[in-house]
Amino acid sequence: MSVPGTVVRDGLLEKRSSGLLQLWKKKRCVLTEEGLRLRSCRGGGGGGGGDAPSSAWSSKAKELLFERMDTVDCVEYKRGLVYFTVVMATGQEIDFRCPQDGTPWNAEIALALVRFKNLQALQASRKRHLHAAHLGSTGEDEEL
Repeated sequence: MSVPGTVVRDGLLEKRSSGLLQLWKKKRCVLTEEGLRLRSCRGGGGGGGGDAPSSAWSSKAKELLFERMDTVDCVEYKRGLVYFTVVMATGQEIDFRCPQDGTPWNAEIALALVRFKNLQALQASRKRHLHAAHLGSTGEDEEL
């Protein structure tokens, strides 16, 4: 499985587990034009950070695609960390946290999501416009 699209950001992010204890677990994350990919940081060889793409995106990688995402919500700043929630179209909420320094992940994800949704809206609008123009054509354009 290869990383699709252009990589917007690559690094570490903490995700709250959905289990009973709801522990914070570090994840290796890659933000692309299509969504966010998460992989567990367990078992990786410490020094290099796992630069090999084949090891980075095994079948265990979780993919949060923008087409299935609704919004990035619930931003809270506490003790140098930014807490935020990604809300999926199904209503599922996934909690994350990251350091406050630099550009926080929530801002990057929200901007990439807006770009994706805008592009989808433009494509849908163009499709409707072309379809309407084709249906409404009277043949007058052919004389020109």
